[in-house]
Amino acid sequence: MGAFLDKPKTEKHSAHGEGNGLRYGLSSMQGWRVEMEDAHTAVVGLPHGLTDWSFFAVYDGHAGSRVANYCSGHLLEHILSGGADFGSGPCSVEGVKDGIRSGFLNIDEYMRSFADLRQGLDRSGSTAVCVLLSPTHLYFINCGDSRAVLSRDAKVGFSTQDHKPCNPREKERIQNAGGSVMIQRVNGSLAVSRALGDYDYKCVDGKGPTEQLVSPEPEVCVLERAAEGDEFVVLACDGIWDVMSNEELCEFVRSRLMVCDDLEKVCNSVVDTCLHKGSRDNMSVVLVCLPGAPKISEEAVKKEEELDKFLETRVEELLGNCGEAGVPDLVSVLRSIASENIPNLPPGGGLASKRSVIEAMYNKLNPHREEEGQKWIKTYETVNNVE
Repeated sequence: MGAFLDKPKTEKHSAHGEGNGLRYGLSSMQGWRVEMEDAHTAVVGLPHGLTDWSFFAVYDGHAGSRVANYCSGHLLEHILSGGADFGSGPCSVEGVKDGIRSGFLNIDEYMRSFADLRQGLDRSGSTAVCVLLSPTHLYFINCGDSRAVLSRDAKVGFSTQDHKPCNPREKERIQNAGGSVMIQRVNGSLAVSRALGDYDYKCVDGKGPTEQLVSPEPEVCVLERAAEGDEFVVLACDGIWDVMSNEELCEFVRSRLMVCDDLEKVCNSVVDTCLHKGSRDNMSVVLVCLPGAPKISEEAVKKEEELDKFLETRVEELLGNCGEAGVPDLVSVLRSIASENIPNLPPGGGLASKRSVIEAMYNKLNPHREEEGQKWIKTYETVNNVE
């Protein structure tokens, strides 16, 4: 769903912050899509006296950005006023979960009153994946196919489950509402089975809001925080998960945190790597580092510097040995390096995460390169699986 540009828009929106014993960074890129439909939320210190709580979310809009943008600014307030006794004393886990669920249902019903959405002038919808952090618990919240993962004890400790129409429970609800699942989509059209907005799929008479073809009900999973074992949480839209598995992304982020403590740069690296791995979607990632997150390692930094130097040297050799064949284009250089056995490539990212190093050296040595060398040619199929 959605059209593509001739070349990707690679400008990024990045930010960072800290508080409550955590640090966060985020990055988003429009990429190949004709419109940027993602949005995000990052709040450290919540109202209603919840100064030691924090909230982060990623929203992946479709058929427009209206719903995603509104949710980014207002979902949290709906959750906090959604029925839990936030701010009136200790919050029970079940009370918080009830407040989250009510907040999602309430904002979905509230947006339905917007004139453009009610009249069908705007048919947008949005996934939402969030993490609400209290001093003692992690509340993972998911509605759609964006995803959150927790890195705990150097491995994937938890991940949310995508809400896809072909999932048995989702498919049963869709069929009970008179719909069907074709080509893994609701009525052959929508690729997610839960979302905010998408009111064309929420108009079955006699069915409640959670019984419609598309449900706004979030799935909420609660974990007790582990002070030493919990490393970081990653929230991302499917533009990231389309080209990286849970394990790959966690491994890649861990490796980056050992060579860089700038969380904006780490998130930018995730987005760039996914672009070079072949993602054609909008891309957004929020990284929340907890007290147990990996720290800078001198050994890792040294290996990273050696890897970058090795790649630069290989580019220099390939351009210096071209002879009568002429200067190879960037694609040929990438393919040549991808065919080699290169040690110490970042786990999960592979050579795709080092394209910027290769490209910078190529441009430095070949400043009068032909335009062909600058074109966005899909090279990810040759570098994606090189580790």
